[in-house]
Amino acid sequence: MKKLVYGIVMGIMMLLPVPANAGWDVQNTAQLQERMNSVGFNILNSNRIEHRMIFRVINRVYTRDIWADVSSVNRTVWIKPCILPYIDSDDELAGILSHQIAHGVDTYEGILRGYASVLNYWVSPNKYDLKADKRAVDYMVNAGYNPLALIVILNKIGQQYRYDAFSNHALISRRMMMIYEYIYTKYPSILADNDYKDNVYYQNFLLTSRKNRFLLQEHIKNRGNTKKKIKYL
Repeated sequence: MKKLVYGIVMGIMMLLPVPANAGWDVQNTAQLQERMNSVGFNILNSNRIEHRMIFRVINRVYTRDIWADVSSVNRTVWIKPCILPYIDSDDELAGILSHQIAHGVDTYEGILRGYASVLNYWVSPNKYDLKADKRAVDYMVNAGYNPLALIVILNKIGQQYRYDAFSNHALISRRMMMIYEYIYTKYPSILADNDYKDNVYYQNFLLTSRKNRFLLQEHIKNRGNTKKKIKYL
């Protein structure tokens, strides 16, 4: 009986209309599920990831992240349907999925066939988030998506706290800047031929990251004189 009720509820949820975004043809959670499958498996195949994962649009009560996560038990990458109004393209969806796929790959490493890998994230989530961000950029490039979309989607959904000194997570402003630095260093042609230069959310990132990008330029000039990491704001 419980399974029947659950199936009916999920069926109704999958057909609920949600606000559509201009330029993106996904209008409800059923279509989002279909698009997640398409984009997600494209990322897996294009990057030759030999670990099985599946994709689901579901609401989760407990989650490490507000909008999306990956289960370390059954390797399910999921996102909440409430994120849909914030996504404007497959590239942005790919940014979300690529980050979680990177975490999913980690769940296959370590003892007990990776079962205890989640402990690493709990102990040092900031380290693994930044690692996943860099992997996500590589995954997106290999799958034909623009990695600048990862900055764009984070700029739309990432809350900006005052400090991260007493937190295990870096400020969103720092995460976005470290993604930018990684793209700047490894994929400079993407910035030179920037498809996002007129995007309002990317323009906002450029505005709010002006001081951080100045720190990056100064670091590049003095690269031969220092090996210190940049302390972004």
